[in-house]
Amino acid sequence: MTLNAVPTVSVLMSVYNGGRYLEPALDSLLAQTFRDVEFVIVDDGSKDDSPAVLRRYAERDPRIKLTVRANKGLTKTLNECFTQARGEFLARMDCDDVCYPDRFEKQVAFLRANPEVVCAGGAFDLIDEEGRLLTRLRPPTDDATIQAKALAGHGSICHPAAMIRASALRQINGYCEDFKTAQDLDLWLRLGEVGKLANLDRPVLKFRLHESSVSENKRHEQRQSAKLACERAWQRRGIAGTFEADEPWRPGKDKASRHAFALKYGWWAFNAGQKKTARLYAWRAIKAVPTKADGWKLLAAATVKPAKPLDMPAVA
Repeated sequence: MTLNAVPTVSVLMSVYNGGRYLEPALDSLLAQTFRDVEFVIVDDGSKDDSPAVLRRYAERDPRIKLTVRANKGLTKTLNECFTQARGEFLARMDCDDVCYPDRFEKQVAFLRANPEVVCAGGAFDLIDEEGRLLTRLRPPTDDATIQAKALAGHGSICHPAAMIRASALRQINGYCEDFKTAQDLDLWLRLGEVGKLANLDRPVLKFRLHESSVSENKRHEQRQSAKLACERAWQRRGIAGTFEADEPWRPGKDKASRHAFALKYGWWAFNAGQKKTARLYAWRAIKAVPTKADGWKLLAAATVKPAKPLDMPAVA
């Protein structure tokens, strides 16, 4: 791609205090096998060294279109990225996740082969703050199931794993700025009204779970926003929907929550064949609540029992 040519893919990336995860995220974008890409990146008022890191990368690769400015919030920033983007397809990416090298190649091929699909996500691996594999999540791949889950309030497409047709996003006027959180759920619901939604059945992204990624204090706000997005979709579609409870993804600050999540992550890792990681989370559970037997059981299993490795098909 020459610098002035219209790219096939535009990456939309908002950065706020990317910290030590920013460089691995950028490296994974620049290492994509699909090269006809521009990277539209807006630093949304970071207080750390993210702007300096981004400027250094922008000097290395002319495909990076960088804006550094004061904080406006994620939704406004993504719309700003969208207005700058020139690509036929828009790939979302967060500043703490990692793309598999052939993500864009596979998603572009899928969207080319399925013109009725306006947005395609994919399976994704959950990793922890150190990049240790926890488990692989496989969202539904068919439009009907994805839409049914979204209408009940569940995020059935992983936002930073999504690739969207620019024409479809223009048709629905971009992200709705009424939503400071749950803007992705609202987006899937509105995109699902102008075309089909899909997920690739192969992993496209490593999604990082870490304590600073989403504040537990915002959970109530997120669920209220998700409910509003669903209620608006029910009204637009003329249906009577039911909003379902959603389990939190991350622990709170209390010991009981940390114990429960350490166990969840530990068993995920054990069942993914990651016994060393499982033992680490067993010790975290024990440290949180040493009197409960669950943590000790996980530790024993991860020490003496064989673990069946997670099915990890090649992604390169």
